[in-house]
Amino acid sequence: MQLTATEDIEAPLDRVFAELADFETLERQAMRRGIEVRRTGDHSAPAPGMGWHVTFQFRGKTRTAEIVLTEYAPSERIAFHTVSGGLEIDTGIDLIALARARTRINMAAELKPKTLSARLLVQSLKLAKGGIDKRFRHRIAGLATDLEGRLQRSA
Repeated sequence: MQLTATEDIEAPLDRVFAELADFETLERQAMRRGIEVRRTGDHSAPAPGMGWHVTFQFRGKTRTAEIVLTEYAPSERIAFHTVSGGLEIDTGIDLIALARARTRINMAAELKPKTLSARLLVQSLKLAKGGIDKRFRHRIAGLATDLEGRLQRSA
């Protein structure tokens, strides 16, 4: 199952990429939301192979996920591979400069079930695809708005 969203931000490409690649800030934001985050690997600077072990509550159960940075091309692309239970998720964030002070973010997530329970989950998501797509686009729009606000405040 594929989810995609596109948003435009009034900020230069390099600043948008720097915000998206600020993993320490993202880790702190996740921890404030009650998510346990532990960095894996010995990468001090962002590079493919860098990863996180994440523990969170979802639908009343404690879940875990292993997230690995698979692509890191400054000012162009960041990609992750996530494994949670029997579900694998490949997420890609592509950035395109539309103008000197305008950037387009293209985000895509592909869900790949590997177990029967994960297949049932993805099948139920497919049945509600319209609502799931709308929520995904709404979340990405919120991320873009927050990102744009942070960039404007720091300018």
